[in-house]
Amino acid sequence: MHVTGTVPQSAPAPRETPAAPTPAEDPTSNNGRHARRFGLPVATALVMGNIIGGGIFLLPASVAPYGTISLVAFGVLTVGAIALALVFGRLAERDPRTGGPYVYAREAFGDFAGFLAAWAYWITTWVSNAALAVAAVGYLDVLIPVNGHRWSACLAALTLQWLPALANFAGTRYVGAVQLVSTVLKFVPLLLVAIGGLFFFDPRNLGPFHAGGGSAMGAVSACAAMLLFSYLGVESAAVSAGEVKNARRNVGRATVIGTTGAALVYLLGTLSVFGTVTHDHLVKSTAPFSDAVNAMFGGTWGGWAVALAALVSMTGCLNGWTLLSAQTPYAAAKDGLFPAAFARRRRGVPTVGVGVTVVLASLLTVYNYASGSPRVFEILVLVTTFTATVPYLLATAAQIFHLVSGRRELVDRARLVRDAVITAVAAAFSMWLVAGAGYAAVYQGVLFLFAGIIVYAVLAARRQRTA
Repeated sequence: MHVTGTVPQSAPAPRETPAAPTPAEDPTSNNGRHARRFGLPVATALVMGNIIGGGIFLLPASVAPYGTISLVAFGVLTVGAIALALVFGRLAERDPRTGGPYVYAREAFGDFAGFLAAWAYWITTWVSNAALAVAAVGYLDVLIPVNGHRWSACLAALTLQWLPALANFAGTRYVGAVQLVSTVLKFVPLLLVAIGGLFFFDPRNLGPFHAGGGSAMGAVSACAAMLLFSYLGVESAAVSAGEVKNARRNVGRATVIGTTGAALVYLLGTLSVFGTVTHDHLVKSTAPFSDAVNAMFGGTWGGWAVALAALVSMTGCLNGWTLLSAQTPYAAAKDGLFPAAFARRRRGVPTVGVGVTVVLASLLTVYNYASGSPRVFEILVLVTTFTATVPYLLATAAQIFHLVSGRRELVDRARLVRDAVITAVAAAFSMWLVAGAGYAAVYQGVLFLFAGIIVYAVLAARRQRTA
C-alpha cells in the first residue's frame, strides 16, 4: 500500500526531539507491584521468544525438498532481518514510545499512514496467535492424545490461547517473567540439537545441493517464501518501547541481539538436522528435531522431549504476541485513531486490547475446527506475512524520509551512509516479504486493509464532529 503524497491536515507537526511519553502513556503511571518495566534481558527475550515460535521445529523438513540450497535462503533472509532490526533500533532511539511502526509511520506521514500500520499489525498479531495455538495442539498430541476428536483439540487450542492472556491480565511483571522463563527453557533442547548435532554431523546425510528442478534463484525464492513467516517479530521491542527501561538505548540493542540470536539458532539447528538425519528420511519427517535427537543418542525419547520444548516455545511466543497485539492499538487509541476503549490500561497492560485480541483469535480457532479444512489456516498464515509487511514498509519508509529530508535533529551525519545502506537492505527485504506471501495472500490481505480504511473513515468523522 502506498501513502506517499497523502498527508492529512491533522498530521503531527515535525518535532525537533521526540516527545516524552505523557503520564497516560507512561507504563508506570498505573504504578503498582504488577506493573514493571522491562530491562535489556527481558526485552531481548521478548524479541527472541516472538521470532522463535513453533516453526523452528518444522522448518528443516519443510525446506529439505529443495536441498541444502535452502541454507542460502536462510542466509539472505537473515541479512534482511538484521537490517530491519537495525532500522527499528535507530527509529526507537529517535522516538522511544510504545507503538513501534505505528509511531514511526504517523510521525513521518500523518494519521492515515499511522492507522494503516496499526491496523495491519493488529491483524497480524491475532491471526498469528490463532495459528500458533492450532499448531501447538499437534505437539500436545504427542504427550496427551487430543487430536482424536475435533472439539477436544479445539478446547486444547483455546486453553493454550487463554493461559498467556491471563498472564497478560495479571500485569507486565508476569508477562516479563513468563517470557524470560519460556525463552530460557525453549533454548535448552534447541541448543542441544543446534550445537550437539554438529558433533554427530555426517556430510553424507546432506543430500544434493539443489534437489528440486528449475533455476537456483527460483529455488532460493521458493525456500524464502516458506521461511519468511519465521522471521516475523523483529519489531517486538520497538512495539513495547514504552515498557522498556532506557528505551533509547535498550530497544535497539535488544532488537539486534534478539534477531541475531534467533537467526543463529535457525541456521545451526537446520544445519545440524540436515547433517544427522538422512535426506530421504528428512523429506518425509513430521518431527525433524525428534528424528535428529533419536539419530544422535538412539531411542525414541526425542519425540517427547521436542514436543515438550515446542509447547514451551509456543506458549512463550503466545505470551509475547498477546502483549504486542494490545500495544499498537493502545498507542493508536491514545491518538484517536482506534476506538477509545483500547486505551484503557491496568497494571501496565492494555487489557481491552488483550481481551479483544484473544476473543477474535478464539473465534478464528473455532472456525478452523468447525470448517474441518487445514487450508484455512495455511492461507491465513500467509495473509499475516503480507499484513506484517505493511508496518515494516511504512517504518522503513519513515527512516528513508528522515534520511532524505536531512533534518539535522533526526539524522546523525556521521552515520548517514551506513544508515542509508542498512535502510535500503531493509526496504528490499520488506518488499521480498510481499512477493513471498503469494498472490492469494496479498489478495486476502488487501481486503483486510480495505476494511480498515472504512473503520478509519468512521473514526476520522467522529473526531471531526467532536472538534
